[in-house]
Amino acid sequence: MPSLRHVVALSILPLTLGAAPVTPTGLWRAEGYGQVLAVTGDRSVLYHVAGPYCYPDPNADAAQAILAQEVTTLGPDRIAFSDGPGQTRYVYRRIATLPATCRTTRRWSGGDITRLVAATFADLYPRTSVRERHRRQLGARLATIPVDTASTDLFDRLADALDTLDDAHVSLSATIDGQERSIESGEAPTLRAVRHDPASGADPAARERAWNDRYRNGITGLLAGGGHLVAHRRILWGRIGRIGYINVLTMGGFAEAGGDDLPVLDAALDAALADFRDLPGVIVDVSNNRGGYDSIGLRIAGRFAARAAGAYAKAPVGSTAWQPFRVEPSPRIRYTGPVALLTSDITVSAGDTFTLAMRALPNVRHVGARTRGALSDQLVKPLPNGWTMTLPAETYRAANGRYYEGSGIPPADPVAPFLPDHTTVLARLAARMAAAASPIS
Repeated sequence: MPSLRHVVALSILPLTLGAAPVTPTGLWRAEGYGQVLAVTGDRSVLYHVAGPYCYPDPNADAAQAILAQEVTTLGPDRIAFSDGPGQTRYVYRRIATLPATCRTTRRWSGGDITRLVAATFADLYPRTSVRERHRRQLGARLATIPVDTASTDLFDRLADALDTLDDAHVSLSATIDGQERSIESGEAPTLRAVRHDPASGADPAARERAWNDRYRNGITGLLAGGGHLVAHRRILWGRIGRIGYINVLTMGGFAEAGGDDLPVLDAALDAALADFRDLPGVIVDVSNNRGGYDSIGLRIAGRFAARAAGAYAKAPVGSTAWQPFRVEPSPRIRYTGPVALLTSDITVSAGDTFTLAMRALPNVRHVGARTRGALSDQLVKPLPNGWTMTLPAETYRAANGRYYEGSGIPPADPVAPFLPDHTTVLARLAARMAAAASPIS
């Protein structure tokens, strides 16, 4: 199953025109995200800044893509861009002059790229204790890379250093001598064990596909009549005895061929929750959820909400301007009885934030294993040598005031979700809920 994560690349966000387009001529520095926007009548430029470094985005249309979004004026010297109501707001503050380093053309050596990577993480990486400890380890590793390292060796050395972060939202990609290279950090321990099982002769990707097949087939074998696999095979629902069951594999990608996800999602949830209406409990399983979009997670959580609840707040690193997000009860079919939310170390990104949203509801009991703990959106940083890096650059604060970036969200009721196997775990959980006919205690 392909990974689907919420990626934030301010230079390539969808173009959504606001009702009252604004052209904010001047110089604007983002609050967080390491960006400067230079807006003129003839040509606008997006710059990336980190520590003493500044360089223009290689995409000549990057600035215009930002300017084409919905714009909100927050004051004479502050504006915000967003992809629509309820979406993340990216706030920019007016500055008087363009930093001198942005006006300097330079040739980027391997040493410069290494120091730029270190400066980017120093400026933008989340400050939670786990992330900060790993960032210091990254800095130490980067400091050992020779300044004259050639491109191929530089990629390998940077990849090895970034991998020490154990962060699912960190990646590096490049085309070197005509060959595409890429790495992603932070593989879930469960998937790492699956992909690198020496007892299997298949390649790692094939091992994971086989594991996913066993996971899904085990569930369909447990559900009455095999259940219903819908929404581009990303939602599986049915009944386990007297208990409803719904498994959401990604927070997005529900429509075929890039169509509109929301009607497909709504239809799937309508059918499932109509069937669950009179049942004494429901299991919402995101133990194999690979992420997607926070807004999708909030929309699903609204199907289990009796009333509105604060889900979480987020802010870019270096800013105290927290943006709150709430779970709002859906106007469509809802289930507000006892719910068990099942997570694992695979549950990541928008799966993490969905977990926060569901935990804010009084009828939901969080069971399973600690989530992966990669909550921040994945910020895309094009590097001046043509490579691309991603990293998290935000902090999420749960409704209880706690921070789970890097550490994962611990369940109230710890259960190993895949031991001895997932089907057995689900059968036991459903039996407990049916016997209690009330929230798990």
